[in-house]
Amino acid sequence: MIEALVAKLAQLRRHVVLQVAALDRDIRRLVRSDETLRRFMTVPGVGPITAVAFLSTIDDPGRFRHARDVGPYLGLTPTRYQSGEVDRQGRISKCGDAFTRSCLYEAANVLLTKVQRFSPLKAWATRLAKRIGGKKARVASCNAFGLTAPSSGGRARRGRWPEALSTAPAPLRRRGRLCRDGG
Repeated sequence: MIEALVAKLAQLRRHVVLQVAALDRDIRRLVRSDETLRRFMTVPGVGPITAVAFLSTIDDPGRFRHARDVGPYLGLTPTRYQSGEVDRQGRISKCGDAFTRSCLYEAANVLLTKVQRFSPLKAWATRLAKRIGGKKARVASCNAFGLTAPSSGGRARRGRWPEALSTAPAPLRRRGRLCRDGG
């Protein structure tokens, strides 16, 4: 009785593994065929799943007048409480697609922990993590991904990712150049 149950579970697991492998092949084929997805994957830490999730959430980049509008659309900007003299920033709003936000967070985590090659985004995120903490730096990196993503109207071009930081958030720029201290 138990052997039959275990055999059926093993067979079911093999079937699921085959299905996941087939979906993975389909996603990789889609990414190879789309220029925008290939460009977004040049961002350090971004893989095929994150690129597809981001593009499917953004859909038509023409909807956003500015690249900075992508962060609030994905729920990556802080909520605000304002009343009289009180003006406090709270946690991120978490509006928008949760799966895309979690994919971007994972990409930021990979950027900060696994990526070895130098990029201005990694250097900025590392300095930010030392200053405000790892989790907040990861969320800020997610927002920077949205600002610099080619599908959101950012300036990332194939093979030219470091130059894409010219669209970085305002605290990173000072008179058109990246700040050394990130602020």
